[in-house]
Amino acid sequence: MTTVLVVDDEPIVREIVAEYLNREGFRTLEAADGEAAKTLVESERPDLIVLDLMLPGTDGLSVCRWIRKRSTLPVIMLTARGEEADRVVGLELGADDYVTKPFSPRELAARVRTVLRRTASVPMQEERLTFDDLEIDAATREVRLGGDNLRLTAKEFDLLHFLARHPRQVFSRDQLMDGVWGYEAALDTGTVTVHVRRLREKIEDVPSCPRRLETVWGVGYRFVP
Repeated sequence: MTTVLVVDDEPIVREIVAEYLNREGFRTLEAADGEAAKTLVESERPDLIVLDLMLPGTDGLSVCRWIRKRSTLPVIMLTARGEEADRVVGLELGADDYVTKPFSPRELAARVRTVLRRTASVPMQEERLTFDDLEIDAATREVRLGGDNLRLTAKEFDLLHFLARHPRQVFSRDQLMDGVWGYEAALDTGTVTVHVRRLREKIEDVPSCPRRLETVWGVGYRFVP
């Protein structure tokens, strides 16, 4: 059974989210603070974490940073409506999605299913894409540059693989939201910009002058082999 760890310092939020996810067929774990969350990540190895940013002690951003140093565990952030700066930082740290409070439990469950589906899916065709010294292996979800393995988050891999499977084709942010995240601009499409910037820092020799992930001004992005 797929396990989701719900981390929030408000008991009523944890209770509602856990109850709804349980009804949707997920096993749930709960933590009220960052240190308890880290303990459960290590001991229970959940499949996804729903992580509130505003936690006592070790906050959600610190937990997200800690997770990304160790694994590609999918992370969905819970944020207050006015925490745009924290959302951007969370996405830059490697969070896969975010939901703004107050939120619908049904919407959150849909986001959980979408993120899990995207991170678990393995394309049946073009399992290995090679472009000079860049190799993208869909079967193992690994990316190598010059023979060295790169540490990408699940969503960074999905975005790179999607663009690389359509070389030179330009995609708008809305199209990338639909093709990679799985829903039509349900998030602020600035999410795409953040992920592109992070990918450039990992696969480009000079991120400020990208030669693989190009911006087509006024349109979107494309992968240039």
